[in-house]
Amino acid sequence: MPFSPQKRAGTISGILFVAIFAAAATMIADIGFIKNLGISPLVVGIVLGIFYANTLHNKFPSAWESGIVFSGKKILRFAIVFYGFRITFQQIEQVGLQGFMVSLIMLSTTFILGTFLAQKFFRLDRDTSMLTAAGASVCGAAAVLATEPVLRSEEHKAAVAVSMVVLFGTISMFLYPVLYAAIIQPATGFLHMEPTTFGMYVGGTIHEVAQVVAVPASIPGADADMANTAVIVKMTRVIMIAPMLIILGIYLSYAAKKTGTAGGGVKLVIPWFAVYFIGMAGVNSLLLQFTDAHAGESVATMIQSTIANINVIDTFLLTMAMTALGMGTRFAKFKGLGLAPIYAAGSMFLWLVFGGFIITQWVVATF
Repeated sequence: MPFSPQKRAGTISGILFVAIFAAAATMIADIGFIKNLGISPLVVGIVLGIFYANTLHNKFPSAWESGIVFSGKKILRFAIVFYGFRITFQQIEQVGLQGFMVSLIMLSTTFILGTFLAQKFFRLDRDTSMLTAAGASVCGAAAVLATEPVLRSEEHKAAVAVSMVVLFGTISMFLYPVLYAAIIQPATGFLHMEPTTFGMYVGGTIHEVAQVVAVPASIPGADADMANTAVIVKMTRVIMIAPMLIILGIYLSYAAKKTGTAGGGVKLVIPWFAVYFIGMAGVNSLLLQFTDAHAGESVATMIQSTIANINVIDTFLLTMAMTALGMGTRFAKFKGLGLAPIYAAGSMFLWLVFGGFIITQWVVATF
């Protein structure tokens, strides 16, 4: 137990050690050019963690390891639950059936197709394949973090998935404004998209929330509807991570039972933190409804300020979890992977760009 009398001091020291790294990651991510690239503190945190793991790891007390593990496991689950305060059910209602369908189809097809291609064509293991697919299909690094405890995978596999999310998410952030200005906006017929439709396409296919925000901001003269639709569709994808993880847990239990793992006596894996995540989104939705309908200006301001502070703290906790994950990642574990993760993530990226365009156009025309 991490807080047993024998381990308590080391665990607390390890947690504080991770927190110091996370604070540094937060400050680095706030530097102008890094912030403009849409690189979140989570990504900076894992880079700092990997640097520590491969350079300074042996120079610090091994007793701190329990605190690092606690940050990467327990604090992670707590942070994912409170991630629900970034989302409301009213946002999903705003984009209507079209936004919901784009989110649902892109999430499910990207995860299933990405996992299949990574395993069958590029010979990646199950966990690396699913973690990379989760990052591409839902919300980047945060989705990788949320999926890792369901799979019970090794830290370095999540680090591989996060690095792929960063690479192709950054490419997307620069590619989409060029596509819109050079092809989509001036085109006629099927290749043309209205600003709102393009926002739906951006929100349904780009990896990180920050990258989704950056794309409309990079397009000269982009109207507010494009940016608002992109963010709301993206947040619809984010909330879908909860049912996705529950379904994934049920599938893993079924697959393990079918193959006879653990003597056939396999316990159903339901990631309860995903259920609590939906609960927090529900609380946030009720608070929004209350502030809109009943609360005075001062009460509404207080509630909004509290939620904003919760989100700031939650981002820091997620950064701690990502940093701890990096601290468990040794370069030696990457041997033998070669370029397979890049090929696998690249195939998912191509599906998001081209398949996402076709699906968005079809959904808008059909619904």
